Amino acid sequence: MLEVTQLRVVYPNGYEALKSINLTVRDGEIVALIGRSGAGKSSMLRCINGLQPIAGGSIVLDGLDVSKLNARALADVRRRVGFIWQEYNVVERLTVMDNVLTGRLGHRRDWQSLVHFFGRGEREIALRSLERVHLLHRATQRADRLSGGEKQRVSIARALAQQPRLILADEPVASLDSELAWQVMHDLVTVSREEDVPTLVTIHAVDLARTFADRIVGIAEGNVVFDGPPADLDERALDAIYRFDSGPRPIAAAFSRST
Repeated sequence: MLEVTQLRVVYPNGYEALKSINLTVRDGEIVALIGRSGAGKSSMLRCINGLQPIAGGSIVLDGLDVSKLNARALADVRRRVGFIWQEYNVVERLTVMDNVLTGRLGHRRDWQSLVHFFGRGEREIALRSLERVHLLHRATQRADRLSGGEKQRVSIARALAQQPRLILADEPVASLDSELAWQVMHDLVTVSREEDVPTLVTIHAVDLARTFADRIVGIAEGNVVFDGPPADLDERALDAIYRFDSGPRPIAAAFSRST
């Protein structure tokens, strides 16, 4: 379980990106973070993964306060956190299988990591991860031959190969068209629930959040202004989340399919 308590982030220029954020994500729960650009969604994910220093509060994963760890202990926590990036973050000259195996590097001793040695057990983990996202048939192909949706599935498989205790996904479908976005979100949510892994996803498409998330958390100007089930995300809640945004709300009608 992930517990964020009174989290505060202040950048060196004095800008307060997050203001006393409280958030809990339970095992197997899918939580979508929504809000306009600059609201603080990505900052929260970076804090949870130890990439962004915090000015106050605590981040507790399975009883361990991430915000108080030294560099070595923090590296161990990151090994247990699967991070899925918006821009795929795959090595295109490597095969799909080798990309997924990089998710095992944090589990290896130094000399094994340097020579990219992976035993049979780790290769079986990688193959199972690819099978979960329907890419087993692509295992030996180079990543540069994949479509955008397939590359993002490789990212999900790599995160699964870590055998994570938490999955963080930062706008994982922002670069995909509506059909591919739905498919990738479906795969991500399916494996997260089957593995009982708490998953926190930042996402712009409100309809996708409504379709796939167990809970939606809306952030505006560094504050949580909504936290509840998708059914409670009404016009009043949307106004609170997006009232500072002069542009249209990012609701994509194409995401109307049901899981």
